[in-house]
Amino acid sequence: MKRLVAAAVAVVCLCLPATAQERPVIRAAVLEIGTVNWELATIVEEGLDEKHGFALEILPYADNGATRVAVEGGAADMAVADWIWVARQRAAGKDYVYIPYSKAVGALLVPDDSAAQSLKDLAGGRIGIAGGPLDKSWLILRAYATRVQEFDLAAETEQVYGAPPLIFKSGLSGEFDGAINFWHFLAKMKAGGMRELVNVETAATELGLDPDLPLLGYYMKEDFLAENPDLARNFHAASRDAKALLAESPEAWERLRPRMNAQSDAQFETLKADWLAGAPDEAPIDPRAAEEFLSVMHELGGEELVGEATTLPEGLFADLE
Repeated sequence: MKRLVAAAVAVVCLCLPATAQERPVIRAAVLEIGTVNWELATIVEEGLDEKHGFALEILPYADNGATRVAVEGGAADMAVADWIWVARQRAAGKDYVYIPYSKAVGALLVPDDSAAQSLKDLAGGRIGIAGGPLDKSWLILRAYATRVQEFDLAAETEQVYGAPPLIFKSGLSGEFDGAINFWHFLAKMKAGGMRELVNVETAATELGLDPDLPLLGYYMKEDFLAENPDLARNFHAASRDAKALLAESPEAWERLRPRMNAQSDAQFETLKADWLAGAPDEAPIDPRAAEEFLSVMHELGGEELVGEATTLPEGLFADLE
């Protein structure tokens, strides 16, 4: 009798659909309050991971440094970073592979009543900058000011570096003549009445760089992807599906609203619009465009920014075709 029961159970198991445990699992280390959670939560809650044959597990951490330690130490399989940082790690011998997530970039905002119409008009003023002196938005705007407007933005202004929330509050209170912040803080600053003087997309275009190059992305270890063939493509497909859903579903955004820390309808709508504007194109990353961007970053930030990645490391971008 026991043998008959065991055989029956085996037959039933063979007939059942694959469970989440049988699907490859991606453990994503994320900043607890990071905006990437909007996309990842959509993937999980809408069943897009199951649709594409994997199971996504979201692991929140207190800071970005902790997410990087988690991936390096094997406690997580994936985290988020800009591809310049990923290139630096790969050039240093780590087998990280990059999957695009967002082309959302920074901008320089000024108070709504500011008379400034160009970067030159900020001469003698104070600029608040989140991210430090090697912030990529700041570097691109510096290059734009020098090459296009013949103006040394760094020499002709005073820079005040601080954490994003501090730059946010100080910018809105009028303590700076201009402010550069991470995109979601910029969205709230615009909702609070500040206006955009110049954005990084415009500056990059004027410099001859590709403005559609997705700076932010997910990274995984190459050996993890080798153990799970097609996982990079499948995850990217789920990411694209989440973006498509959010582009057309107000209801999906309402479900995300509690995660967004929007203090007003204006903030909520600006965050929504700017997040959607950051969705990258379907086309694969152009290595030549990335090489040109990396060259500018190397020129402005030097080894302190790019490390040994003076040229684009082979295999940096995942094959998503």
